Amino acid sequence: MKKLILTVILGCTVSFAHAHTIDLQTGYVGSSKFDKAHVRANAALTLNVQAGLEVAYANEHHNFKNPVYSLATPLLLDFDLLKLRVRPFYYFKNKSGIPGIQSSSAFGVQSALITTLNEDTANDIYTYATLGAAFARQEGTVFYKQDPADNRYYNQVAYSLELEQSMYRAFNFRLTGNVFQYPDGISKVAGLYSVMDQQSLADTQTLDLVHQLAKYTVGLRAARMWADNGSALFVSYRYGEYYTAESEHSVMVGNVFPVSKQVSADIAYNHVRDVHNHNRRDIVQARLEVAF
Repeated sequence: MKKLILTVILGCTVSFAHAHTIDLQTGYVGSSKFDKAHVRANAALTLNVQAGLEVAYANEHHNFKNPVYSLATPLLLDFDLLKLRVRPFYYFKNKSGIPGIQSSSAFGVQSALITTLNEDTANDIYTYATLGAAFARQEGTVFYKQDPADNRYYNQVAYSLELEQSMYRAFNFRLTGNVFQYPDGISKVAGLYSVMDQQSLADTQTLDLVHQLAKYTVGLRAARMWADNGSALFVSYRYGEYYTAESEHSVMVGNVFPVSKQVSADIAYNHVRDVHNHNRRDIVQARLEVAF
């Protein structure tokens, strides 16, 4: 696996050297329970092909002995009215530090087909649909409601549907739904010890680190854009129901704004709480993106 990872990184480096344009992004997300940061590089290799490399770090103050590191290599193929996005990912093995619970790692792939349902260029009105599917295989410990915990591999699948409406270069609305499937069974599962963030499988519209096993999530995002200077204000709401946790509400607000001609910033605040208001989290994000 290490040789494969090194080969992927080397291949991305060589590809970036011949790229037409390169976008670099770095970001930090923090709360009282965790800190995480990432660096992303995305390159337009041709007019129809974009490739990227993502390296992420997460430090959960109570769940894992060491920080969690992950790697992803997204690829976008643009066929005008139809786009294909593929994102393989890998979470490096992390020692649990807890007796009876094994080390954890994960790998998988997220994919999506993006198509244009309506394109009114005269009035700048566009409608897009995204159909996604993702798979992950996790090495960790599965906890059961009655049976003893089991150190094993555990598989997950997620399906996503997103509808996006953009109007007049000023307004954008996005409706997202995700459904999760567990081929190895879920009925007796009480929890899973795994380093994987569930958002590697599907966008659950939160800045939180999600380890709980979801049934489904639905969310809506609305944005007011100023396309001429690249700024936007957005707000989103997400509701999710889980097998291994209480159902949750998530509300997020954010601001995207230009710093210079080639640099833009993104700041956001996310409040997450369960339906009984027992588990509440306040999370902040700061991102910076540079285009060459």
